[in-house]
Amino acid sequence: MAENGLRRSQAVRPPTMRDRALVLFGLTAVAALAWMYVSYMSWGMAHMDAGAAMIIMPRMIDWSALDLLLVLAMWTIMMAAMMLPSIAPMVLAFATLSLRGQAPRTRYVRTSAFVLGYLAVWSGFSVLATLAQWGLLHARLITPMMASATPLFAGTLLVCAGVFQFTPLKHACLSKCASPLGFLLNQWRDGIRGAWIMGLRHGAYCVGCCAWLMALLFVFGVMNMLWIAALSIYVLLEKMLPHARWLSFAAGLLLIGWGVAVATTGSEALAGGGAASK
Repeated sequence: MAENGLRRSQAVRPPTMRDRALVLFGLTAVAALAWMYVSYMSWGMAHMDAGAAMIIMPRMIDWSALDLLLVLAMWTIMMAAMMLPSIAPMVLAFATLSLRGQAPRTRYVRTSAFVLGYLAVWSGFSVLATLAQWGLLHARLITPMMASATPLFAGTLLVCAGVFQFTPLKHACLSKCASPLGFLLNQWRDGIRGAWIMGLRHGAYCVGCCAWLMALLFVFGVMNMLWIAALSIYVLLEKMLPHARWLSFAAGLLLIGWGVAVATTGSEALAGGGAASK
């Protein structure tokens, strides 16, 4: 049934290079704006005496409702910045198939609905991350500068993220994220609502694949641009390299060894979050 719907959606006209270029431009523009915001927030963390930065910065302790909303916005935009580049192949594949069945005025609506559905799932993850950060801050497991406060906590997160790299759930989710055509053929739904549902499902697979990696920001520093960029590049490579299971295994071994070293030596410097807490 999904394949029949896919064939019907291809009946009007093939997409042009201009169509694909506009989709890629839109995705790139949104990602670039998100990266600009994250960079500005990171700069604000490093220059707390800058009045312009303080306008949009949450307080370091004793959060109010407004501070919670600011942290939620920070996580939501940061997840968009980190994850949008990695779904470019999926979005282009979806657009190529979807644009065949669209009238000129609505040809990009389905693609937009797909991306918004995807981001909605990561927004849900951001709610959980915000609440986790609040709880960890009150438990004094992370510092007011949003990095791990103890080597034991940092080491535990590193080991947990490393172990997850070997689990069947990780590889089941990664296989869906790394195969755009396979996902689209199996999950295709017609209409704008169908595109939204497909985006939600792809987002769920993506969260299942990457959530533990995002949790490592509590080790390195939530606003540590070096590690934000490093994790973004790793996620992109994991999805785009052919037969990337070896990469997941290598990362898992590295994270487990790293976590054990941090926890047993008691060295916060080994956790890589020192830059964020200065």
